[in-house]
Amino acid sequence: MTQIYLYDTTLRDGSQREDISLSCDDKLAIAQRLDQMGIHYIEAGWPGSNPKDAEFFQRAGQLGLKQARVVAFGSTRRKQGRCETDKNLQALLAASTPAVTLVGKSWDFQVEKVLETSLEENLAMIGESIAYMKSHGRETIFDAEHFFDGYKANPEYALAALLQAADAGAEYVVLCDTNGGCLPWEIESIVREVQARTPCKLGIHVHNDSGCAVANSLAAVRGGCVQVQGTINGYGERVGNADLTAIIPGLQLKLGYSVVTPAQLRELTGLSRYVAEITNLQHDRFQPYVGESAFAHKGGIHAAAMLKAANSYQHIEPGVVGNVSRMVISELSGRGNVLALAGSRGLNIGEDEAKRILDHLKKLEHQGYAFEAAEASVDLLILRAGSDYKPPFELIDFMVLAEHRRGRGVLSEATVKLRVGEEVCFTAAEGNGPVNALSRALHQVLCQHYPVLQPIRLTDYKVRILNSGQGTASVTRVLTSFHDGERAWTTVGASANIIEASWQALSDSMEYALMGAQQADGRPE
Repeated sequence: MTQIYLYDTTLRDGSQREDISLSCDDKLAIAQRLDQMGIHYIEAGWPGSNPKDAEFFQRAGQLGLKQARVVAFGSTRRKQGRCETDKNLQALLAASTPAVTLVGKSWDFQVEKVLETSLEENLAMIGESIAYMKSHGRETIFDAEHFFDGYKANPEYALAALLQAADAGAEYVVLCDTNGGCLPWEIESIVREVQARTPCKLGIHVHNDSGCAVANSLAAVRGGCVQVQGTINGYGERVGNADLTAIIPGLQLKLGYSVVTPAQLRELTGLSRYVAEITNLQHDRFQPYVGESAFAHKGGIHAAAMLKAANSYQHIEPGVVGNVSRMVISELSGRGNVLALAGSRGLNIGEDEAKRILDHLKKLEHQGYAFEAAEASVDLLILRAGSDYKPPFELIDFMVLAEHRRGRGVLSEATVKLRVGEEVCFTAAEGNGPVNALSRALHQVLCQHYPVLQPIRLTDYKVRILNSGQGTASVTRVLTSFHDGERAWTTVGASANIIEASWQALSDSMEYALMGAQQADGRPE
């Protein structure tokens, strides 16, 4: 089968997304992961446009990439200019990359209204620029900007731009849906027509403005494109580029192309989350293939079927792309969800016990709890249902004060009294708010008996008002997230009293942390 080449532009086009600003070190780190993933081309930036990209090209040779070719991006020469004196082309050569990509116009409207030059001069700009790069030994790729819009408006001129690039020696001519407005059947049909009329290898570069970027990319491959350009997680200008984390498994698992090794494909979820972390963006849990919820099962019928056949509600085996199945527990769940979740935690429970747990959970959700994002609380529900489970501590009472003191402003103080085994423990702590004070007091008193809790830290605290029509008497749901340096977990509480809801979530988090520590030490729970 025809080889499909992957061309990643996360470091250039992807960084044009709002809220993304990559340092040179960030770009180098991502480039290494892309190479490990089996990406064939890494478009790294526009030499000469900024010091960051210039530094990247200076340091790129130190990466020791095993497969990927680093690509420098730029435009064709300026109108009425000469390649030998064109600053952009000279910067591309100075980058010393094995490959360059030149972008040029293929839509007559853009040539006349944006470039403000003649159609003939634009063709000369394309041909001369590519020939110049080829004369200096560079593999040259031509991005035909606005190609599909141009083809629909004036197919002969759009094709003339491609032929000019091919005749000048371009290895790939890339058809760009720059405005992202095309639909898959348009893309496939036009690509087939172009392939029949041009001698060069075709690539595809699409944006996601109509929500079809992945489908358009796959349709282009069906039409004859052998290079696919995109970004990790679909990052890019406006609403983004085509998402390689969906394209790669689409090509390999759905269309049957072998573009990366099976081992590399298993790194896909890790790569997606790694790039999200480096870009300082929250990973999209609902992303196809690689999202945390991509193989999550909430409905009771789904979970029951999954226990009988794992592929009954999954289009692929999650591990193929490095992801995992999850059972989500909620009021919509059935006993199958509880049984499957307990089994995944190594807990053996029966049908009757699963029903009792589920009935209790649904009662709590009716009171305002929500367990979909609080899997640690679900684990505790299952454990507490066991007749032999003994909690590591019990609340006797707590008190929280908030007052305004002259010269010190608002001060919060909390006292907590617990029973740990046969001993009654008491402590007090101040905080910058009542919840912070309560959390610190709880942490302090438990650390006296359980030093393993020392490293855990609160990482997130979310509050949601459930029935706002009740005003300040409304039920409040609290989610608390903690991290101990190795793992993260979330717990939930709900009450008309925000302090009580916070206590429920905070104390559950401490109990869950102790449960995990006991499992790690091999001690009975």
